[in-house]
Amino acid sequence: MKKILLILMILPSFMLAQKTFIPDDAFEQALINLDLDGVFDDSVYTSAIDTVQQLYISNKGIADLTGIEDFAALIDLFCYGNLLQSLDLSNNTNLFEVNCNSNQLISLSVKNGNPTGLWYFMATNNPNLLCVEVDNVAYANYTWLIDNTAVFSTNCNPSAISEIDIDRRLIKIVDLFGREVRKPTYQPILYIYSDGTVEKKNVLE
Repeated sequence: MKKILLILMILPSFMLAQKTFIPDDAFEQALINLDLDGVFDDSVYTSAIDTVQQLYISNKGIADLTGIEDFAALIDLFCYGNLLQSLDLSNNTNLFEVNCNSNQLISLSVKNGNPTGLWYFMATNNPNLLCVEVDNVAYANYTWLIDNTAVFSTNCNPSAISEIDIDRRLIKIVDLFGREVRKPTYQPILYIYSDGTVEKKNVLE
């Protein structure tokens, strides 16, 4: 009986001690600097991060955000100016603002089941990024900002990207009044494609 009671007393502490794997040293150091972690051991207590709503970790030399999936309450993520090649935010269903500009992204997913919840999204200056995986292509095209060399799609596997490239070509660029723009200037403009999709862009230069 004493053994059973001892096991029952220890079990909750094991449950509370669940950890999230953080393989990137720069990411873990950023979490330590934010007082979300205290020991440099490639992990963080999940209970320390699953209620975090804002995460500002820009220009930290981070190459891997593995572990971000356990930031269950995350609303704002600013991770621009890092070395990220892959970013999967499909488990972060409460996102409202994301800025991952100026990384080295090749793979990016924000297909999290809550497409209209993400109001502000920027992923520009990622020249090797061809496709951003989303739930709602029309909403993403109208609201979010990516490089002109990338597209939004519900399926970003290699064969799907090839089909997009074949079927989609730019027809014309117009301003918000429908006037054709030959040389984009500092104003919101619309890119109209042959497959019927329209992308709203804000040209900064």
